[in-house]
Amino acid sequence: MPILPLLSFFLLLVLAPFAAHAETVAQPNCGAPATSEDGWQTAAPDAVGLDPAIICAIAPRFEEWRAADVHAVLVIRHGKLAYEQYFAGEDEFLGRPLGRVAYDVTMKHDLRSITKSVTSLVLGIEIGKGLVGGVDEPVLPRLPDYADLRSPQKDAITLRHLLTMSQGLAWNEDIPYSNSANSEIRMDYSPDPVRYALSQPVESPLGAVYNYSGGSATVIAALLHQATGKRLDDLARTDLFGPLGITDIEWIHYPTGDPVAASGLRLRPRDLAKIGQLVLDHGSWNGRQLVPADWIAAATSPQINGQGLYFYGYQFWLGRSFVQGRAIDWAAGVGYGGQRLFVVPALDLVVLVHAGLYSSPLQASVPLTILNRYVLEAAR
Repeated sequence: MPILPLLSFFLLLVLAPFAAHAETVAQPNCGAPATSEDGWQTAAPDAVGLDPAIICAIAPRFEEWRAADVHAVLVIRHGKLAYEQYFAGEDEFLGRPLGRVAYDVTMKHDLRSITKSVTSLVLGIEIGKGLVGGVDEPVLPRLPDYADLRSPQKDAITLRHLLTMSQGLAWNEDIPYSNSANSEIRMDYSPDPVRYALSQPVESPLGAVYNYSGGSATVIAALLHQATGKRLDDLARTDLFGPLGITDIEWIHYPTGDPVAASGLRLRPRDLAKIGQLVLDHGSWNGRQLVPADWIAAATSPQINGQGLYFYGYQFWLGRSFVQGRAIDWAAGVGYGGQRLFVVPALDLVVLVHAGLYSSPLQASVPLTILNRYVLEAAR
């Protein structure tokens, strides 16, 4: 889902006094999250340099502010889970209303377009293994089932263009997902989503124009399947989730049997946070290199101008916050409805936010309020 940076900026200015109000009220140290067998070490906020008077104010503020519809907030500092809070709120399951859901540590949540970031990591793994040629690999010539769609212009589309959403094909996700004219909705309901994505007409030069497209991840998944003989979800389970100890996975599939690579993944928040820590640690988990470090570096570096003030990497958003007189860069997986996985290397932080703000103008500003006004302010 495209984010609206200018609207978010103005909303953040409006909402900042409400967030700041909570910070002025002293809160007790909320203690360390509960330990479990999931592989996370835990610590109290103050043990990892997070001011408890600020970080522990998240729960009372967002329990009070029901319109923010926050479902989960997790904060990892120096590799330890230091803050974890779940909320009750209105939610959806891929567009189907669920009513009010009381979330807890055991429950999976839609990732929406954070799924694209996971798809990028799987691609990086397979490139590192030599099963895919590299980011300058032409795509359509490697997909024999779609040879009838080939043209000189489309034959030049590479993985790099797909990763940076600059493949030059007509696509429109700027209209609501409730509108049947939305390109992703049309793709999702087509008999062959890969064919739909590749059949769009060329409208701009390759690599020149960023245009948000769920079709990019769909085609990446098709190339992975062709190159490895395995579907994206199977590759992810074997090469990414398994080594991370992630077993409670739900991945929505098309009728074709292919996983929805743009938005279909559901994980528990603690498990998604492992993905953030993996990125923060340059692709390493418990001393094992799962994703090549150079892939992480490229994926989380500016590759193209995105929307507004944001850059875009390889299916990751790149932004900057200004806190306590300091500019702080971050990379993020971004999903519709307020799903965010922020990675903040300068502060050794991972911040996860889940929310139910589908179609709400608050969906971009609420996660930024949590990041900027609470977590970054609390980090010492």
